[in-house]
Amino acid sequence: MDAEPLGLTLRSTTGVTYRFDPGALCLELLTTGGPGPYQRYEVLHQPADVRAWAERSRLTPTPEPAVSAVEVAALRMLRDALFRVVIAHTRGEPHPPGDLAVINEAAARPALAPAIAPDGSRRWAGNPSGTALVATVARDAVELLTGAHAHRIRTCAAEDCHLIYVDTSRPGRRRWCSMEHCGNRHKVRALRARHSEEG
Repeated sequence: MDAEPLGLTLRSTTGVTYRFDPGALCLELLTTGGPGPYQRYEVLHQPADVRAWAERSRLTPTPEPAVSAVEVAALRMLRDALFRVVIAHTRGEPHPPGDLAVINEAAARPALAPAIAPDGSRRWAGNPSGTALVATVARDAVELLTGAHAHRIRTCAAEDCHLIYVDTSRPGRRRWCSMEHCGNRHKVRALRARHSEEG
């Protein structure tokens, strides 16, 4: 039986759905909104929204944390801090110290702990909490930003796309958030430009 492909199903502003694999759990969180101009994309308003995001994420099996309003706010704060750190990272700028402190503080808390169920399947130990979910995402961010693929964190090459991913491909030449979305749009534009030059 084939494993479910990693990544999220996103919808473009034109209503087209496409698959986007950012390559890391922490980067999946960045699709839920963000600071400044990204606030208009906010989807994490209440505990049910956090559980819905966890269900779409690459966490396996899907955790079903008991999430409080305070933990919703903590996840949003982590996401916004991570957004600013990752943007600075892709630009070769220093990581904002206050935002690093937010990530490190969240990562220092107990994270989701995997366990083996009596039937041999994987499960999460104890009663998962929103705080453990936040810690798990923060630890993933620490691993990504200090790991072997830190130099491969990129923003989609399309001018009107701001999705961030880590290029885990062997050659390391990924340019687009998704070949079926921005990669395809680029191909269509290039083809039209070629036809207009020939015409």
